[in-house]
Amino acid sequence: MTRTVLSSVTRISDLDSDAYDIDALDSSAWATGDYVVCEVTGKPTRLYHVETPEGEMTQVVADDRVIGALGDRAATLEGVGSWRDVQDGHMSAMTSAGLFGHLSSISALLPRTMSLDYVGHVVRNSNKVRMRDFALRDTEPEFATPTLLLVGTSMSAGKTETGKLACRLLTESGRKVMGAKLTGAGRYRDILSFKTAGAAEICDFVDVGLPSTVVPEEEFRNAIRPLLSYIQSREPDVLVAEAGASPLEPYNGDAAIDELGDNIRCTILCASDPYAVVGVQKAFGLTPDLVTGPATNTSAAVALVEKLTGVRGINIIDPACEDEFRDFLFGKFGA
Repeated sequence: MTRTVLSSVTRISDLDSDAYDIDALDSSAWATGDYVVCEVTGKPTRLYHVETPEGEMTQVVADDRVIGALGDRAATLEGVGSWRDVQDGHMSAMTSAGLFGHLSSISALLPRTMSLDYVGHVVRNSNKVRMRDFALRDTEPEFATPTLLLVGTSMSAGKTETGKLACRLLTESGRKVMGAKLTGAGRYRDILSFKTAGAAEICDFVDVGLPSTVVPEEEFRNAIRPLLSYIQSREPDVLVAEAGASPLEPYNGDAAIDELGDNIRCTILCASDPYAVVGVQKAFGLTPDLVTGPATNTSAAVALVEKLTGVRGINIIDPACEDEFRDFLFGKFGA
């Protein structure tokens, strides 16, 4: 019997409990956020794993089926691709979370990605089942939550580790903390780690029907506003918000920062190296309140960051620096 695995972009749906049909549609009817069924092909590599709706990883092999969503990705360190470039139904899992499309550019440092063949769209009553069918809708509250914004010079720059520590320290101080990932490519375990670290609740762009935020800016803004309204309705004391990738990449990071507006109490730039901090400052005009990430891994790196930019750096992965980071947070959000 063929096994069907639900990827984590289906976590907002009811596909685990309600029946559906599968119908192969002409590519002219495809769109971002469509739920599709694909069959795994090829010899497995270490990338033949699927992130489940619970955020766990499960291995898949040839002939297994995976339900994911059509989308786009533009990752600087891993891969670039789009569902629009799929030919003859052959595509790849662009993330383990079930972001499906054709990879037009991929890092030579990665093993072969999971190969997929399109089986069909998930349909009900002859209608496509889409992520936006299950998206959060706009509510009344206007967003006004004090926000700690995490941005990066690239992916894998330390945003998630910094966010986890911020969630823990702010929660330990008695605050109700929410964690959110506002931009990036759908992957649940990053934001799930904020909850493990102490955040009372978490949410991300998947909750408003986006498999990734590589979408037109207007579409992104129309989706993210209900998410911010939902966050406000939960009445947190602090929002720890991660903008995946950097503001200069096509993930709408600049639009996310604009939507947060004056509610941003402090901005932490997670940087891959000290010179990347200079690049973001000059290219985006962003002067952060603090730098973390690999750019602060040693005292020499911290000194170079401060020399080049005048911005303070803290090596948050060093336990000896935890009190310093706590004092920084309390200086921004109150003791």
